[in-house]
Amino acid sequence: MMTIAENLKNIYEELPENVHLVAVSKTKPVSDLMEAYQGGQRIFGENKIQEMTDKWEQMPKDVQWHMIGHVQTNKVKYMAPYVSLIHGVDSLKLLKEINKQAKKWRRVIPCLLQVYIATEETKFGLAQNELLEIIHSEEFKALEHIKVVGLMGMASFTEDQEKIRKEFQFLKDVFDYIQPYQLANCHFQHLSMGMSSDYKIAIESGSTIVRIGSNIFGSRG
Repeated sequence: MMTIAENLKNIYEELPENVHLVAVSKTKPVSDLMEAYQGGQRIFGENKIQEMTDKWEQMPKDVQWHMIGHVQTNKVKYMAPYVSLIHGVDSLKLLKEINKQAKKWRRVIPCLLQVYIATEETKFGLAQNELLEIIHSEEFKALEHIKVVGLMGMASFTEDQEKIRKEFQFLKDVFDYIQPYQLANCHFQHLSMGMSSDYKIAIESGSTIVRIGSNIFGSRG
């Protein structure tokens, strides 16, 4: 069985230079994260704010923490002092709360807007028209303590690679359409899509951030 460091090395060798690797470390102990850290990994993704905060307190301070799960507005305050990127922002209400908490810490918090691309009802995200509605609204333009730096999406959980490819292509098309639109708090440069099972298709489709967990740390028990 390969070590975490060996798994990381293999993934690094596959990734194009412009693609950032988020090591999905949810449910994993700090000892596993430290092994990845020693192997050169500096970006970790968590889906529960309390768990991420506990790990932030214990880990070296040059680690970037990405919130990759669905965010409840009442929990934003706990990660506002340190979070590096919030992936799954799917409402103006959530953006306003992030802005409010970031202001308290005199920070600007980078965010990705989550677009709904899957066919499963359980996935969160904005429809394309909702996305455009948000970024064209005066309320959005007034938010000075957030910066939207891209889009994210999650493909359907399926073995059908062609279906996954189509969903990723749809998100890339939305990204290409919206990218020229720039504001003081909005600069579309990142496209976060692809996980352990489909990141190679995601990269082919134009992803610049992939979220990989089991291929690094092994499957969750």
